[in-house]
Amino acid sequence: MEINSPFILKISKVISNFFNPLVSLVIYFFYYSYRNYTWEEASKKFVPILLLLIIPIAIWIYRNVKKGNYTNMDVSNRKQRHSLYVFIIVATIIFLAVDYFLHREIDWTILMLCILLILMQISNFFIKSSMHTSLNIYVAALFSAINPMIGVFWFLLSVVIGITRVILKRHTPQEVISGAVIAIFVSLVYLIMVKAIIF
Repeated sequence: MEINSPFILKISKVISNFFNPLVSLVIYFFYYSYRNYTWEEASKKFVPILLLLIIPIAIWIYRNVKKGNYTNMDVSNRKQRHSLYVFIIVATIIFLAVDYFLHREIDWTILMLCILLILMQISNFFIKSSMHTSLNIYVAALFSAINPMIGVFWFLLSVVIGITRVILKRHTPQEVISGAVIAIFVSLVYLIMVKAIIF
């Protein structure tokens, strides 16, 4: 897909940069906390996510870009992504262990995120599946569990995000589709689990 329009390229860059997986997950956690917790409860739940997942992952990527280990903040190189996936998977496992120790319950949202990342790591040996597309589709599923309208909106947004990744030449259409298929599978499992727990 060859796009030469400066306007489309600029809009694609804005959408792609803003809706990176970390930002999308933070938006979901803020919304979920706002709907379900008091400020005190939300801080007890969200601060560990921030300290054990979001901030360490952001620092890891930033430091590796500065050191030249990663080409860019998107970690667009397939070989470079292996270490990123390992770091994120370890971070999610640490968070799950700490969260279980603190609350004596499994955070299914993070557990399924960990499974999604493991599947993305496996796929990365064969194809550089789009993390932007994959994680945003998963965020759409998370929203769907509590507000179907937002879930549908976020799924459509994920499609747009996938298109921007191709326009910006960060991914091929096959890589975007691969990320989407993995995320849809994990998202369906998550939504079936949530429905089973509720009923």
